[in-house]
Amino acid sequence: MARHGGRPVTVLNVAEKPSVAKSVAGILSRGNFRTREGRSRYNKIFEFDYVINGQPCRMHMTSVTGHLMELEFAERFRKWYSCDPADLYHAPVLKHVPEDKKDIKKTLEEEARRSDWLVLWLDCDREGENIAFEVIEVCRAVRHNLVIRRAHFSALIDREIHEAVQNLRDPNQLFAHAVDARQEIDLRIGASFTRFQTMLLRDRFSIDSMGDERSSVISYGPCQFPTLGFVVERYWEIQAHEPEEYWTINCSHRSEEGLATFNWMRGHLFDYAAAAILYEMCVEEPTATVMNVPQPRERFKYPPYPLNTIELEKRASRYFRMSSEQTMKVAEDLYQAGYTSYPRTETDSFSSRTDLRAIVDEQVRHPAWGSYAQRLLNPEEGLWRNPGNGGHDDKAHPPIHPTKFSSGESNWSRDHLNVYELVVRHFLACVSQPAVGAETTVEIDIAGERFSASGRAILAKNYLDVYRFESWGGSVIPKYERGQQFIPTTLTLDSAVTRPPPLLSEADLLSCMDKAGIGTDATMHDHIKKLLDRGYATKDTNTRFCPTNLGEALVMGYDDMGYELWKPNLRAIMEHDMNEVSVGQKTKAEVLETCLQQMKACFLDARVKKTKLLEAMGIFFDRSNRTNEGESETGTEVVRRCNVCHESDMVLRKIRDGNFMVGCTGYPQCRNAVWLPGPVLEATVTTDVCQFCVPGPVYKIRFKFRQIEIPPGFDVNHLGCVGGCDEILKQLIEICGTGSRTPARRAPAASANNLQESNMRQTVCIHCHQLGHASTNCPSQVSGFRSSRSSRTNLRNEEASVSCSTCGTPCVLRTANTEANRGRKFFSCPSQGCSFFSWEDSISNTASSASNSGRSTGRGRGRGRGGRESGGTSFVSVTGEPLSGRRCFSCGDPSHFANACPNRGL
Repeated sequence: MARHGGRPVTVLNVAEKPSVAKSVAGILSRGNFRTREGRSRYNKIFEFDYVINGQPCRMHMTSVTGHLMELEFAERFRKWYSCDPADLYHAPVLKHVPEDKKDIKKTLEEEARRSDWLVLWLDCDREGENIAFEVIEVCRAVRHNLVIRRAHFSALIDREIHEAVQNLRDPNQLFAHAVDARQEIDLRIGASFTRFQTMLLRDRFSIDSMGDERSSVISYGPCQFPTLGFVVERYWEIQAHEPEEYWTINCSHRSEEGLATFNWMRGHLFDYAAAAILYEMCVEEPTATVMNVPQPRERFKYPPYPLNTIELEKRASRYFRMSSEQTMKVAEDLYQAGYTSYPRTETDSFSSRTDLRAIVDEQVRHPAWGSYAQRLLNPEEGLWRNPGNGGHDDKAHPPIHPTKFSSGESNWSRDHLNVYELVVRHFLACVSQPAVGAETTVEIDIAGERFSASGRAILAKNYLDVYRFESWGGSVIPKYERGQQFIPTTLTLDSAVTRPPPLLSEADLLSCMDKAGIGTDATMHDHIKKLLDRGYATKDTNTRFCPTNLGEALVMGYDDMGYELWKPNLRAIMEHDMNEVSVGQKTKAEVLETCLQQMKACFLDARVKKTKLLEAMGIFFDRSNRTNEGESETGTEVVRRCNVCHESDMVLRKIRDGNFMVGCTGYPQCRNAVWLPGPVLEATVTTDVCQFCVPGPVYKIRFKFRQIEIPPGFDVNHLGCVGGCDEILKQLIEICGTGSRTPARRAPAASANNLQESNMRQTVCIHCHQLGHASTNCPSQVSGFRSSRSSRTNLRNEEASVSCSTCGTPCVLRTANTEANRGRKFFSCPSQGCSFFSWEDSISNTASSASNSGRSTGRGRGRGRGGRESGGTSFVSVTGEPLSGRRCFSCGDPSHFANACPNRGL
């Protein structure tokens, strides 16, 4: 830095926020500074004298309020209807100072004119570097020979600030270029898709439930949309889950030393008959033999790695149910007040130069964790351990840690207290020894079936003494010796059902975003907030996210187009390219050209396939009367003119769950719909016109069915008509059912029987060519046709007649989706609270039929499957044979097994 012959130089210092400017001025002047007003009443100027590396300086400290400039399209492209949205991918853009920042700009210009140096105190991340170059641009425009320097600091404490000003560096232009690239990409992609979606959908559908302000713009964000995709994908996974019943054998043994609970080492079985047989083998030979009692093994529970931004957000969400947005707001407050280090960091490992013991020493006065801090500093305790290395270092900031002691300030909210406590306890934990425990596992054998029980004794809690947010449960089991035998206290056959995963919590969502590279540690919370603000998702009191109708419809529409715009892949590639710009591996121009060229191609193709988006929206929202007349929405998907309202077209649609329907575009005024057979895998409207169905034309559809779901004798490929003349389609609907669904969010559609009923009067019989009856009821046909058709479907009709043995309700045929039984069909009772279940292939199997008769006396969960429940009866095996000499392990009654004992659980 140039010397000025001993005369003082005037230094303009610019911070990112007014509060930071005041804090830095207070530290450097030791509280002895003068204050004067700037052009902006919020951004004051603080004056004081200081010496930088021996050079006397007159310091003028002021601030901006975040970004000084905005990126915007040239004037003629700013209005929505001023151009084709596709033109926005190459329209000129410019950075300018918005009207509300003009006063700040004037202050900088006035101060720069009389300054020799410009020292930038912006946040030390990419965004801060970009703001720094915005300040440089304004100041150099009025004073081109300014000396430019950058201060690097991570906490607003004396040591950090004095060290930063004595070690000034050059600003990093590559970081600024990376942010410029991201801003331009987001502007062009976001504006083009937002205009496309809004102009396409806003006037066609009634989205008033979202509120006037939010429904006016249906926005698209390159980070926001993949974030929404995580929420919708988990919701779809839950909706698609088919619960499947499974069985497990549970065993326990109570002795004078306590209770041991043994778990079946098979885990569980989905086949009831197999589970029941194994259970009866155990009942017949109930003596348990201890097979293995290894020596207790030492186990460790390690403390967490040093705290970075994402972990702070996740843990605050789990422990305090704070939103990521609120967490970052509070963390920023604590940082600006000097109590914690900079809260936006990817680093989770401390430098060897960091004085960790000095940070601990500041906390010894605290009433809650001060005594633990003293133990850490006492060598005789042996509690200190150098923190682990999480493997991430952004080269800009250390992990988040406390920088100043506080026992709670008077102006702090509960959230401030919680976040400060989390930061301090986390830091103390990460410099502590791991918890130590001794684990014992006992294995027993009952009739060839293995069971195991585990116990843990906590030997030393160590870091768990201070980190109250985690626990490590200890449970002691009785002592056993190899070869020891005993009779179990309880031995039961219990059932449960597979359950879908829960909705994503905020911590889960942050983990998904971090893993996929969506956003940065400084922006992830903002993307989540936008989902909520724009009405694409909701968050419940447990911080779990569920998509709204609008959010799900948008993702469904783009998914049906065949694009993965809602997947994280494209954005992850963009983020990687921007990282390459920040380290000089790629230029800003290269990344812009590659990314925008790819996204423009996606945009143009999405416009061609806009019908998919309209169809998806039609599932969730009523049609609006504001749709532009004469505007085609259906493309080549039209099947026929609607035979109910005679005003709109019937179009082929594929629903999210993979099923197909033909529905009227006049929905909701006209709700005519024809649901197609459930086994349809693919369906395409052809140019072939049906010769029998009137009024025409009715275009035929080329179908491809799933082979596994259609009966023998039916072809996988079929060119059919939905006008009512197609016997094959009607038979498949009768045998296999339709793909119709009735989720609460979907408006009711016309019955699937429309294929046969709604077209009856307009359909011409293919046998006698007369109106008024279907071809299947033609009086001119002999009964042989019906006999043939009846014989073809007899087996299916017999299977479909299975009734629940508990409540008598006709059962529903479902398809298992678990790994062990994927594709296998089973019957289940649709009645709420009833758990009847039976595999389809066991209906016609003699042994399985006998097995079913053995358990038909009751199928409530947790009840005995092996015998009758009435008093005075004996045990019955899975094959129906009586078992003598067996009695309940709980009460000794020979009339039931222990898992059906009326005293169980008392």
